Amino acid sequence: MWFSTLRSILLASWLAAFLPGASAAEPMLVSNSLNTCQEDSMFTASLFKVTYTPNNNTAFLNIVATSSVEGNVVFDIAISAYGYTIIQTVVNPCDVGLAGLCPMTAGKIPLKFNLPVGEEAASQIPGIAYNFPDLDATVRVFLNLTDTGKSVACVEADISNGKTVDLLAVKWVLAIIAGLILCSSAIINGLGHSNAAAHIASGALSLFGFFQAQAMLGLMSIHLPPVVQSWTQDFQWSMGIINVDFMQDIFTWYQRATGGTPSTIFDSLTTVSVQVEKRALAALPEGAANLYRRSAAMLPRIAARSLSKRANVMTGSGSYIVYGIQRVAFKAGIETTNLFMTGLVFFCLLVMLTIGAVAAFKGFCELMVKQKRMKSDTFLEFRNGWLTVLKGILFRLTLIGYPQMAILCLWEFTQADSPAEVVLAIFFIVGMTVTLGWAASKVIRIARRSVAMHRNPAYILFSDPQALNKWGFLYIQFRASAYYFIIPVLGYTLVKSMFLAFSQGNSTAQAIGFLLIEAGALIAASVLRPWMDKSTNSFNIAICAVNFINAIFILIFSDVFNQPPLVNGVIGLILFFLNAIFATVLLIMVIISTTLVFYRKNPDGRYQFMADDRASFMKSQSQLTGTTELDALGATARGDKAGYKQGLDLDEDNESISSASMRRRTDTSTLTVPTAAPRGAYTRSAERPRSPVDPSVPLFPATSGPQRAPSPYNGSSASRTPSNGSPPNHLPPNFRAENNSSPWQRGAGYDH
Repeated sequence: MWFSTLRSILLASWLAAFLPGASAAEPMLVSNSLNTCQEDSMFTASLFKVTYTPNNNTAFLNIVATSSVEGNVVFDIAISAYGYTIIQTVVNPCDVGLAGLCPMTAGKIPLKFNLPVGEEAASQIPGIAYNFPDLDATVRVFLNLTDTGKSVACVEADISNGKTVDLLAVKWVLAIIAGLILCSSAIINGLGHSNAAAHIASGALSLFGFFQAQAMLGLMSIHLPPVVQSWTQDFQWSMGIINVDFMQDIFTWYQRATGGTPSTIFDSLTTVSVQVEKRALAALPEGAANLYRRSAAMLPRIAARSLSKRANVMTGSGSYIVYGIQRVAFKAGIETTNLFMTGLVFFCLLVMLTIGAVAAFKGFCELMVKQKRMKSDTFLEFRNGWLTVLKGILFRLTLIGYPQMAILCLWEFTQADSPAEVVLAIFFIVGMTVTLGWAASKVIRIARRSVAMHRNPAYILFSDPQALNKWGFLYIQFRASAYYFIIPVLGYTLVKSMFLAFSQGNSTAQAIGFLLIEAGALIAASVLRPWMDKSTNSFNIAICAVNFINAIFILIFSDVFNQPPLVNGVIGLILFFLNAIFATVLLIMVIISTTLVFYRKNPDGRYQFMADDRASFMKSQSQLTGTTELDALGATARGDKAGYKQGLDLDEDNESISSASMRRRTDTSTLTVPTAAPRGAYTRSAERPRSPVDPSVPLFPATSGPQRAPSPYNGSSASRTPSNGSPPNHLPPNFRAENNSSPWQRGAGYDH
C-alpha cells in the first residue's frame, strides 16, 4: 500500500534505473548516526553504525551508547520515507533477546553484533528502497517504560542505501563544459566575430551563475532533504570547494603555523558519529545546546570565544553536528577549518593558470605566424593588444569568483580559523569589492561621456577596442542603455553572500532574506529586461524565475509554516527534478549554440544585431573585416596600427577615447593637414594607403606628394611639423563650414 502511494506521489520509480549510481554491486541500507529527538533524552549514542544487507537478511550493529534508563522498556518504532510513515511497530527487547537492553541499566553500553532480520520484516521493505538515490528514510524509536508507559528517550536515524546523485563524474562534466564554452567565446572573439562571441559569453556567464546559485542552496543552514543536499553538492566546485588530499595537509599545516587550531573531525570517525544536521545551533536539541554553552563557559575567555565560533559542535552524547556551510565541507571530505583556504587557493590557481594560458597562446600565435603556418591577420587584435585583453580576462575572473570569495571571506570572519586567514579574508573581500566597484564606476563614466557627446552610450563603449577588451565584461551582455545594470548585479551578489555567511545561526532569517532577494532580482529582470536581446533576456529571466521558486522551497524547508514532514519530502523531490531538468535544458541550449557557431561561415549572421547599434561601432565586426582602401585610410586617420590603436590607456582620463581627446577630434578649428611627406617616407607600397577619394577635392589640397591626415587619437591639437622641415599648411577658418565633415566621419557621431 505504501509503495503505491509513494510511487504515485514521487513519480520517480522509473528514474531509479537511469540515474547514475542507481545500481550497485550489493543492495544495502545504512545508518551512520543516531540523533536525539526529545528534550532530556535519557539515551544517546556517540557512535552508531548499522548496516542491513537483504541478501543474507542480517543487520550489523556497532553502537556506543550512554543510558540513564533503568528498568524494562519497549521500543516504539516508526519508519518513514519522504515524510510518509510506512512501518510502525512495537518491539520488546526481552522477546528478541537483545543483550544489555533487557532490562536496561544506567551507564555506557557498547554493542557490536549481528542481528538476524526475519523474512516477514524484510518483505515489508520495497525494492525501490535499495535503488532510488539519496533515499529520504528515517527510523524513529521511542523508549517507553514498561511499568508507566512514559517515554524516557527518543532517538532517530537517517537511512541511506549508498546511492547518490553526488557523483564526481557529474562535477567534472559540468566544469569541463562551462570552461570550454568560456574559452570558445574568447576564441570566436579573437577571430573577429564579436556579435557571436558576445552571445556565447553571455550564455556561459549566465550558466555559470546558475551553477553558483545551486551551490548556494547547499550552503544554507536549513533543513534540506538528502536528494537536495547531494544535488547541490554537484555544483560546489563552482565555489572552489574541491577536495585534494595533499592540499588539505598543507592547509592544516598553514593553519597551525599561523596560530590556528585545525579541526580533526575525520580523524575521529571511527569512534564518533557525525550528525549531518540541517539546522543551526539555535535549532539543536536543547540538551546538546546547553552542554555546548556550558563547555564554552568553563574555558578561558579567549578559548571560549574561539569555541563559540568553531564549526564542529559536539552534542551531549559526544557526537558532532555539522550544518550549513560546515555540512558542505563535511560531505566534500574537507575539514571545516580548511574550507576557506580551499576556496581561496583554487581561485588563485585559476587566475595564475589563466595568465599562463593567455601568455602561452600569445607566444604560440607569434610562432605560428613567424613560421607561416598561420595567416598574419589571424588573432591580430589579440596579438597586438594581448596585455589589455589579459587585463579584461582577469577582471572577468574577478567577477566570476566574486560570489565564491564573498561568501568564504565573510564566513571566515565568523570562524577566525587563524589570524593570518582573517587577514587574507579582509584583503580579498575588500580588494575584489573595490576593484569591481571601481571598474563599474569607470564604465558608467565612459557611458555618460558617450551620451553627452554622441547621444548614444554604445558609441564609446563599443567603438574603442581597449575599452571593450578591458571593461566589456561588465556591460557587453547588457544593452547599451542598461550599462549601469552591473551595479545591481554586484549588490545582489554581495547581499546574498552576507545572508549566507552571517545567518548560519538563524535559518528562518536566512530563508526570508533569500526569498526577498530573489523576488527583487526576478522583478528587476522582468521589468527592466537589461540584457542585449530578446533571447538573452528570456534566458536570464528563466534563471531568475527558477531561483525564486527555489527560494520559496527553501522557506518551506525552514518549517516556518509547520507543515507535515510529507510536504518537505515531496517538495525536495520537486526541487531536484525541476532544477535537474532546467540545468539540462540550459546546458543543451548553450552547447548547441556554441557548436553551431563553429560550423557557420559567418557566425555573426546567426544572431540578430542588437537594437543599440553596437555592431556599427565595432571595428572587428565580420561585415567590415574585408580590407579595402577606405578601411586602410580610416585606420590611418584613426591612428590605428593594423586595426588596433596603440597608446590608449583608459586608466588615464586624459588619454581616454572618452575624454578630452574626443573633444579635440570634434573641434574642427584645430584640424590641420601637413605638407607632403618627403620622398622615401614609405619604404613598402603596402604601408601607404591608397585613397579612393579624388585628391582634387578641397579636403585634400593638391600637392607634390602624398598627404597623410593627422590622427585624431594621438598627439595634441597643434599642427605637426613634417620631417622635411617645411611648415604645415593650415586650413582656412571657414574651410570646414564650407565643405562639411570628413567623408569617413559622416554618420559616425562627429557631425552633430
